[in-house]
Amino acid sequence: MKNLRIAVCALMMNLPPPLAAHAATQPGFTMAQVIHYPYESQLVAADNADVIAWVRTFEGVRNVWVARGPDFAPRQVTNFTQDDGQEITQVTFSPDGTRLVFVLGGDHDGNWPAEGNLAPDPASSSLQPVAAIWAVALSGGAPVKIDEGDAPAISSKGQLAYLKNDHVWTATFDGGKPELLFFDRGKNKDLRWSPDGSRLAFISHRGDHAFIGIFTAKSAPLLYLSPSTGIDVSARWSPDGKRVAFVRLPGDGGPPEPVLTKIPHPWSIWTASAADGSAQLVWRSPNTLAGSYPDVEGEANLHWAGGGDRLVFLAYLDDWQHLYSVPSTGGAPLLLTPGAFMVEHVVMSRDRGSIIYDANTGATPGDDDRRHVFRVHVDRADAIALTTGDSLEWTPVSAAVDTAAFVAAGVQQPPSIATVRLDGSHRTTLADGALPADFPRAQLITPKPVIFTAADGTRVHGQLFASAGATAARAKPAVIFVHGGPPRQMLLGWHYMDYYSNAYAVNQYLAAHGFVVLSVNYRLGIGYGRAFHQPEHASLAGASEYQDVVAGARYLQSLPGVDPSRIGLWGGSYGGYLTAMGLARNSDIFKAGVDLHGVHDWSALLDAFLGKPAGRYEKGDREAAMSVAWASSPDSAIDGWKSPVLLIHGDDDRNVPFAQTIDLARRLEARNIDYEEMVIPNEIHGFLLHSTWLRVDEATAGYLGRKLGAAAHSDVSSR
Repeated sequence: MKNLRIAVCALMMNLPPPLAAHAATQPGFTMAQVIHYPYESQLVAADNADVIAWVRTFEGVRNVWVARGPDFAPRQVTNFTQDDGQEITQVTFSPDGTRLVFVLGGDHDGNWPAEGNLAPDPASSSLQPVAAIWAVALSGGAPVKIDEGDAPAISSKGQLAYLKNDHVWTATFDGGKPELLFFDRGKNKDLRWSPDGSRLAFISHRGDHAFIGIFTAKSAPLLYLSPSTGIDVSARWSPDGKRVAFVRLPGDGGPPEPVLTKIPHPWSIWTASAADGSAQLVWRSPNTLAGSYPDVEGEANLHWAGGGDRLVFLAYLDDWQHLYSVPSTGGAPLLLTPGAFMVEHVVMSRDRGSIIYDANTGATPGDDDRRHVFRVHVDRADAIALTTGDSLEWTPVSAAVDTAAFVAAGVQQPPSIATVRLDGSHRTTLADGALPADFPRAQLITPKPVIFTAADGTRVHGQLFASAGATAARAKPAVIFVHGGPPRQMLLGWHYMDYYSNAYAVNQYLAAHGFVVLSVNYRLGIGYGRAFHQPEHASLAGASEYQDVVAGARYLQSLPGVDPSRIGLWGGSYGGYLTAMGLARNSDIFKAGVDLHGVHDWSALLDAFLGKPAGRYEKGDREAAMSVAWASSPDSAIDGWKSPVLLIHGDDDRNVPFAQTIDLARRLEARNIDYEEMVIPNEIHGFLLHSTWLRVDEATAGYLGRKLGAAAHSDVSSR
């Protein structure tokens, strides 16, 4: 693999020897082949021009592509060549579509920043990587590095603003010296230029409260919009630039919130004058669990609609994740997308008369576990489907007045870019991902949607990967995959997150090499309503979701082609936690597992969730919560852990502290439990190097194959 410079510590590892030419004689396909596909993501569109851009990642090499209407022919505009682990994010057009900026480097999925907020160095370079702003003119020329920074925004006048060290900076595109645009005492984020490009709205986050600020000029003071004790987010300019809409959340204060009991988290929508900052309330959520602030993709998804007379937002008001609109002067919200389904990725049409979105509804069986693209007008519930069938489509953008672009995939087809007219006609694939000749497209199994019931009666969805040939007389071992998040949903095909597209490829590999595979969409995940997404007594408050994993195992044991004595499980992050839970609580069911960067002791993380409760006298239910958090952790059931496990973790993980795996390894070692470990120096939570993913995927399949007696380890080499 290109630039393979990661030193992987495989303490106690027992990987099979290299197979060289022998691997080519094995039936099926190799892991290297099934993850050998381009991955299209980060699709964006210019505000006022018919041009789109996206990031293509192939063998770890990331590049930016563009396509301009009306034909939208794809064109590569960067020429990076290394699998160096430096991600490309924050792809942003100038409003007129003539220039593109992006961020190269950084970790945009980290919850615990590394010391000094340093950029990841997964390739173990001797030079410290940085997150930097790059720019490219679409008329031609090579990309140019502008400055270290993040979150760029370009005004309609062509001025670049971006964040560096939590403050707002500006720089020219011709090599001029970058400078601080203005001083603000808070930590700045979410930069939004006014339509005429003369003013910049931003969030000034100040710990327990946050303001929306407006910068006009260095000679003028900053304007803060209706300052309060709340936390203001999601600033959105009206089309005429006279007002700013925003979301207000309660500030951090009051008595400690309970950990073990769910309570409402109300919120409100306001509009403010951009001239003097005076504000008026537009809508306030009901003080109910369903009225709580949406913890979903894009959160409130606030947009100005039409000529500025309506606001569109997303909420869980009817226990489903739906779009609503409300007059900008206030009034009752109108439900735009009624039905038992979830709206996820949302964008405004170019004329502001419609919302384009993806959702897990449709006429095809199994659409609960797919995404299709829809359009609905902002003032009536008249949604129409722009895509249908057994394919998947997600993250739409407004590519032209009459056209939406989106990412499309299927069971055998990895993500590619496509367009469709807003009446649902003329669907066209722009970039099929240029699949290499060795990608095993024709050999991929079509997963089957299944539903089974947990011990408490909860209906649980999953996808079953089972190849032909298994019978009661020739039963196969089985493996459960548990996703991370947990607000995630595995789909009946390739996924809109690269982490889970990789998992889908591994599950396909396992199914083709001797396993029956069940991917379990356990409670806490999205796609099946608020009660499923926000259940009682889940996670560190009781781990109620674990029974869904057990129910999946019981379902597998009921299948005639599965050997009930050879069931394993694997997963990463929250899926690593549930993998460890299965091995600790039910080694009688789960005979082996692979735990990628999982949580093993919730009590060690509780104070981080509560926000320094030790700093005040009033503790709420902290002590009881600590006890329940410990009881909800794999570490608390370690004496029941009998089955072997492979632990995998990058030691620069900014989501789950590496200490969680160290702690578990010491406990397993003290009890002489069979464990192996793969420690990856300098890698983060979502591995950045393709070469890392290949090693991890091969190790996962090889370990499960060896421990459960399947063929999945036959082509794994110790690269």
